[in-house]
Amino acid sequence: MRVLIVEDERVLGEALRSGMTAEGFVVDLAQDGITGSWLAAENPYDVLVLDLMLPGKNGYDVLKDLRAAGNWVPVLMLTAKDGEYDQTDAFDLGADDYLTKPFNFNVLLAHVRALIRRGAPQRPVEIRVGSLRLDPVRKTVHRGDTPIQLTAKEFLVLQFLARRADEVVSKTEIMDNVWDTAYEGSENIVEVYIGYLRKKIDVPFGLTTLTTVRGMGYRLQPDS
Repeated sequence: MRVLIVEDERVLGEALRSGMTAEGFVVDLAQDGITGSWLAAENPYDVLVLDLMLPGKNGYDVLKDLRAAGNWVPVLMLTAKDGEYDQTDAFDLGADDYLTKPFNFNVLLAHVRALIRRGAPQRPVEIRVGSLRLDPVRKTVHRGDTPIQLTAKEFLVLQFLARRADEVVSKTEIMDNVWDTAYEGSENIVEVYIGYLRKKIDVPFGLTTLTTVRGMGYRLQPDS
């Protein structure tokens, strides 16, 4: 089994390569994102162990570019951060698993073996709500064949609503899942973004799929 490790901490990278080689893996090691991205694109790996914070090109961008190119090698993301939104971002971009530093080598080995058993995934299915289509990897939105340009925050709000399509979602739920915990502003910011989205996904198409349920929250429904 062939594994690519992309890790800029030299001691950790060499330790992982040595340990996995001893377990019978064929291991390549890259210490920056540019080299890692090139190796992953040029060689058939069974698993990619990818650090988040890398020189040259961060792990998010390496992963995003691989998925955009149709490369679905299973990816285990490593990071020193321990934040809910880091995990969400990694999975949305197409990561298959996530491990926070510091970690036990045997735990990492178990994650890698599980990914190998699972094999390369198929391309993630688009999120569809009626004629509205969201691609979580490419961060694109279409209404039918018409592309819709959204800001990063607008996309996150819409994605959360789309994953809960036909359900009433409260302002608090949206805040908890889209805004950083450090945000200290008013929940009314959600209303602002709902307004932005309506002007982009509904108004130009003569639709009212994103509705307000008074006193409860918002609901995204499929158009007929």
